[in-house]
Amino acid sequence: MFKNQEKGVNFSSCLEMLTEGMIMKKRCGILMGLLLATVVFAGTVSDSQQKYVKQYKKQKNPPKPSKQLVNTDKEPNLKSGFKSIFNGKDLKGWVSEGGHCTFEVKDGAIVGTVVKGSKSTFLCTEKSYSDFIFTCEMKWIVDGNSGVQFRSRVKGKKVVGPQFEMEGFKRGRGWSGGIYGQDCGGWYYPLWLKKHKKARAALVKDWNRVTIYAKGDVVKTWINGVPAAHWVSKDFKKGIFGLQVHQGKEGKLLWRNIKIKKL
Repeated sequence: MFKNQEKGVNFSSCLEMLTEGMIMKKRCGILMGLLLATVVFAGTVSDSQQKYVKQYKKQKNPPKPSKQLVNTDKEPNLKSGFKSIFNGKDLKGWVSEGGHCTFEVKDGAIVGTVVKGSKSTFLCTEKSYSDFIFTCEMKWIVDGNSGVQFRSRVKGKKVVGPQFEMEGFKRGRGWSGGIYGQDCGGWYYPLWLKKHKKARAALVKDWNRVTIYAKGDVVKTWINGVPAAHWVSKDFKKGIFGLQVHQGKEGKLLWRNIKIKKL
């Protein structure tokens, strides 16, 4: 024993290392167990949402609950590093695409109004953006389907790409904050999991805060600060923003405090 110590072997240190190794192994096992539990829970659809799973099986690429990631992150800090992309006075830097629903500026907000017989219309940024944190506030004066396009593009008379869904109150399913593929495949990330319960209940009949984080392949969303979507896609890396007035018989919406922070 003493001879080995003279050669530099410290048995006390060896014992400590062995003990630490066993503790780390145990911690890893616990962490893996928690991870697996999260994955299983993530794929659990709420009873009230089961009918939509059946409905959207008809899509070309139907979303699979078992493959959905869950956003558990805190909403990003929205107080510093942001630049307004709406000046509160006019629509400079924006252009209307699609149908002929109207957009105008009143009292520092953009007002979008449904025109009966028109197709869905989008007020789009002239500039494109890739990695960012985007936020704005949105409110309904007259209920109607809407949303915010991001990393999208204009194809002919269509705006194509992912959309932060803002579906209003009439539908009643609570998917505002989910991600819809506008003219490119339908729902990418519906809010139908048990884990989405708080997000489905987050919409209010007042100003609602939209927050989108997009970096590389990863997109995460928050509705009024509540985590909503966690979507991974290689298909949409850069594009425009667009405020949607969905086609219909009626609908009037307001947007304000539209800001972006480049990442």
